[in-house]
Amino acid sequence: MDFEEYIRQSEPGRKERAQVWKTAIGLQAVDGLKTSDYLYETACKNIEGDISIKEAQSLIDSYYVSKSKRNESDSDRTEEADKVSGRIAEILSEKTFSLTPAQYTSIHRRLFSGIFKFAGQIRTWNITKKEWVLNGETVLYASADMIRETLDYDLSQEKSFSYDSLSMEESIRHFAVFISNLWQIHAFAEGNTRTTAVFAIKYLRSLGFKVSNDMFADNSWYFRNALVRANYNNIAAGIHETTEFLELFLHNLLLGESNELKNRNLHVSIQSIKTDVSKSQNDTLKLTADETLTLKLLKDNPHATQADIAARIGKSPATVKRLTMALQRKGLLTRRNGRRDGWWEVCTGL
Repeated sequence: MDFEEYIRQSEPGRKERAQVWKTAIGLQAVDGLKTSDYLYETACKNIEGDISIKEAQSLIDSYYVSKSKRNESDSDRTEEADKVSGRIAEILSEKTFSLTPAQYTSIHRRLFSGIFKFAGQIRTWNITKKEWVLNGETVLYASADMIRETLDYDLSQEKSFSYDSLSMEESIRHFAVFISNLWQIHAFAEGNTRTTAVFAIKYLRSLGFKVSNDMFADNSWYFRNALVRANYNNIAAGIHETTEFLELFLHNLLLGESNELKNRNLHVSIQSIKTDVSKSQNDTLKLTADETLTLKLLKDNPHATQADIAARIGKSPATVKRLTMALQRKGLLTRRNGRRDGWWEVCTGL
């Protein structure tokens, strides 16, 4: 669905409505869903100001009632995508938010009422999900008997946290850790990512960020895969959980950067990763000049920050982030002891 003409040329009200509809529809991709042409037509009526968001939702509901009576069938999941899109658009249009478990569960209930029997209800059974980005492996989600306690703890900790003394880089990193931890709880049996995305957008707005909805609309599948990678460890295979991919997304979202967001960059193949990560001299011949400079710098200065690296090799912090991520994927560089107090280990004879 393309609302670019509205976004580029419309007055502020229309532009804002077009952006929330684009985000609402785009977020369906996290579960592989597509909306109908009827939804697009209805969304356009709302964007034009011909109908309210409530009237748009009523039209969507009536459309599926009438299709059922006429024995016409769309995929059940198309109906889900249409209805949830309308509800996301409504929630994103509202200027209210509270950083509480009640707000989080309320978003889920509003999105999926009449679609899932458990809408707004905390998951009561344990789950696993095979992930493409993990080559069929699963993230370890919170145990069902600990969800409520963990959700309360994480949100209370975030509510008491202050961003006052943090740089923008540190603020983004903290938010990435918070939202990835919230997602990993997987409080709901289904619809967890869409709920978390809507919650994240509204929370960022409450912090004063100007959120570019296009990022969620155009890169929702990347957003989900980044959350997966932020919560997956396989130490034996040399894979460590990392929020770096999510941070790239957030840098684009909040700072208007143009970091490459390709799902293939997040994909891991467990079978192809060796537990012995040492590399031969020949591997270094395949590196770019910037990668070689970065490795040499970190071999001599393992505690260097990404800002230090950027200053030394004459590149932007965003470029350095891409370089270190690429070197880690190649098994030539490892981050030890975490992000804040850790150091770099060069895994090559360079």
